Amino acid sequence: MAAVSPREPRAPRERRPRRVRGAQESLGAVVLGFESIVVFLGGLVVYGLKALPWGIEPWWGIVGGVVMAAAMVATSGLLRHRWAIIAGWALQVILALGGILVPALAVVALIFGGMWAYATIKGAALDRANARRAADPDLWNGE
Repeated sequence: MAAVSPREPRAPRERRPRRVRGAQESLGAVVLGFESIVVFLGGLVVYGLKALPWGIEPWWGIVGGVVMAAAMVATSGLLRHRWAIIAGWALQVILALGGILVPALAVVALIFGGMWAYATIKGAALDRANARRAADPDLWNGE
């Protein structure tokens, strides 16, 4: 077995081309990423206000915030799959239900839910338009 001298140039490593991410996936990942931070902080608010029903320890608010934030981060990495988009909608509903405990969470759900709706609906429309343009290069100016 021959040792490679430090002075000999190495053969270039072949790189696989990067997967192209669509607008829906990119926008959705941004929304869920930022929302995960806010949801974690919302869990701290639930803990601090002791907003959970009687008999449930307040630290479960932190656990809920961490679980929701982790679910959002995990979902943001899987948005290339159709089921992850649906899971993102389910996370928005769960956050809205948190508004029962702390009304401010309902406001957060409304704001981020609107951004999630825009990211998924408008992102899908942009992806369809880009696919049409790629299939027929004669199309221009949105025709």
